[in-house]
Amino acid sequence: MKVIASSLRKGNVVELDGRLYVVLSAENFHPGKGTPTTSVDMRRISDGVKVAERWRTTEMVEKATVDEREYDFLYEDGEGFHFMEPTTYEQIAVHPDVVGDARVFLADGLKVYLKTFEGVALSVELPQKLTVEIAETEPVVKGQTASSSYKPAICTNGVRVMVPPHIGAGTRIVINTEDNSYQGRAQD
Repeated sequence: MKVIASSLRKGNVVELDGRLYVVLSAENFHPGKGTPTTSVDMRRISDGVKVAERWRTTEMVEKATVDEREYDFLYEDGEGFHFMEPTTYEQIAVHPDVVGDARVFLADGLKVYLKTFEGVALSVELPQKLTVEIAETEPVVKGQTASSSYKPAICTNGVRVMVPPHIGAGTRIVINTEDNSYQGRAQD
């Protein structure tokens, strides 16, 4: 299926010169003069080689059809990260390179979306918001207003987050997994 280059996003699979590539990052550039372009960093699925491509934003790119299903995270071992499809109980091992930065969020039973092509995992998509617990942060200062000042905090999974001054250690918060930003206190 052909799509315009500007619609490519992280995790998409592109077919180029008969080979499949998974998109690692895509950025659109709109200069004052000249043609807008889309710059895409990709990894070739067959051998893992990273490639950078640049297209005009209106150019058509062949997007491969991949299977995207919900999986539950089970465990990590020497083979990689193991996920299970909840309806068929089929398990799949995913290479650590495919999981990448998402590894810190993987907890037992976490539901993720795996994109697979012919039984090979291409990318892992986390839920947009996850609940984490603050392991350590600066102490709460009495009388400090909840203005736009934020302080650094480290979660139990090792992720660094900027939180409002009233958040203390042991507090459960919701964060956005795309940019690790604070979204609010957990409602549980």
